[in-house]
Amino acid sequence: MILKFAMLIVFFSVMIAIGFYCRKHATDVNGFVLGGRSVGPWLTAFAYGTSYFSAVIFVGYAGQFGWKYGIASTWIGIGNALIGSMLAWVILGRRTRIMTQHLNSATMPEFFGRRFHNDGLKLGASVIVFLFLIPYTASLYNGLSRLFGMAFNIDYTVCIIIMAVLTGVYVIAGGYMATAINDFLQGIIMLFGIATVILAVLKSNGGFLEALNRLAMVSDQSVSAQPGVFASFFGPDPLNLLGVVILTSLGTWGLPQMVQKFYAIKSEKAISKGTIISTLFAIIVSGGCYFLGGFGRLYSGSVDIASEGYDAIIPAMISHLSPALIGLVVILVLSASMSTLSSLVMASSSTLTIDFLKGHIIKNMDEKKQLFVIRILIVVFIALSVVIAIIQYKGNITFIAQLMGVSWGALAGAFLAPFLYGLYWKKTTASAAWVSFLFGSGFMVCNMLFRSHFPALLQSPINAGAFAMIAGLIFVPVISLVTPKLETSFVDAAFSCYERKTEVSVKNDLGE
Repeated sequence: MILKFAMLIVFFSVMIAIGFYCRKHATDVNGFVLGGRSVGPWLTAFAYGTSYFSAVIFVGYAGQFGWKYGIASTWIGIGNALIGSMLAWVILGRRTRIMTQHLNSATMPEFFGRRFHNDGLKLGASVIVFLFLIPYTASLYNGLSRLFGMAFNIDYTVCIIIMAVLTGVYVIAGGYMATAINDFLQGIIMLFGIATVILAVLKSNGGFLEALNRLAMVSDQSVSAQPGVFASFFGPDPLNLLGVVILTSLGTWGLPQMVQKFYAIKSEKAISKGTIISTLFAIIVSGGCYFLGGFGRLYSGSVDIASEGYDAIIPAMISHLSPALIGLVVILVLSASMSTLSSLVMASSSTLTIDFLKGHIIKNMDEKKQLFVIRILIVVFIALSVVIAIIQYKGNITFIAQLMGVSWGALAGAFLAPFLYGLYWKKTTASAAWVSFLFGSGFMVCNMLFRSHFPALLQSPINAGAFAMIAGLIFVPVISLVTPKLETSFVDAAFSCYERKTEVSVKNDLGE
């Protein structure tokens, strides 16, 4: 127990120290929100990855989808690496950095407002961010209760409050640069922790081949009559597995807290290096999490899914490990949660301040006032997420749990298509963006409230979120073709940033 507490104290002390060290980078809005757009490849890549993969992935999704699909759940991690990380960097990274700086936008809603010359879009996007990032933030605490109860016998409420307060301190003190440096350290912990836990769990089951053989002998007639299905290539339900891959991989392209990482990239070289680093990080962390979860059914004797739920699977797998490894897992999950929490509250507070309050509610808002309000809202958002998480835990209110489940789909369904087309296609219209906003968020809210009336395939919020994103990718170009276009001169001016000439060395371009 002393060893576990010592590990926690060192972990928290380093996080706080970095926050105060980075105060010099947080003296204006650009520095606080974007780190002065001077963040290198390693920090940006790790910030992207740690914001992507939280405790929800390690404890919740890995346990749930590993149980449902067996070893085939590893495909989710592969999709996260190739689609959610590599392709996101290749397709969005450079253009996002160039156009957002050209339009002088620091948030995703501000980008929509300036790209489509429509202040209403900025306000609408900021409302969607506010409504759906808060419950998503609250969901980060899920899974921590079982791990802390197992490792420390600490009440879940105390655990939530400590984690939230310490995260708030270093974010408020150091802004984006503090979160980026902390994300880097937390990412190293996640990489080392995942690899260590996988090796330990496989060793406790006789090694990889023996664990795979035992998994092949597991059968569940309610899922599939096929023998060895949980150790098979595509698992018992490939169609629903594909829905999970789409939502958790393509969804990152439309999430404000993910896309805003590209705003802060320092240079062209940083994009190239960041793409490779981010992809490798995702393969190890996400692929490792789902690979580990794929062996969850080997612990069916230790877990009662009907009463304890899927969140009990991963804690059951690690409960028999050494105290040092259990302490490492707790810090791993804390790292995953705190890095994502800091990213979400930064995105929420900056969006509400810059896009909603500035110029609309508070008319005269200079740099000093903006920084003050952003910091106050960070406190408010963290407090709200803590209250929601505690209420759901104490009262077991399913409505809140459902709201958490649809938030990812609603945000990505609303923003992915207009953001992607807005970067690449001059003919994208404000009307098409509005349709995507309303359909994506509205469809997911309806799925939450009237799920039983949806087709069987779309009753799952995972599949519904994937459908909302794909529908947006179809709606936006179709509606753009039949709705009023923006002025040609305005659009040409927005896209002129891509035509600016730069000189490069011969090793990068041979010339004529």
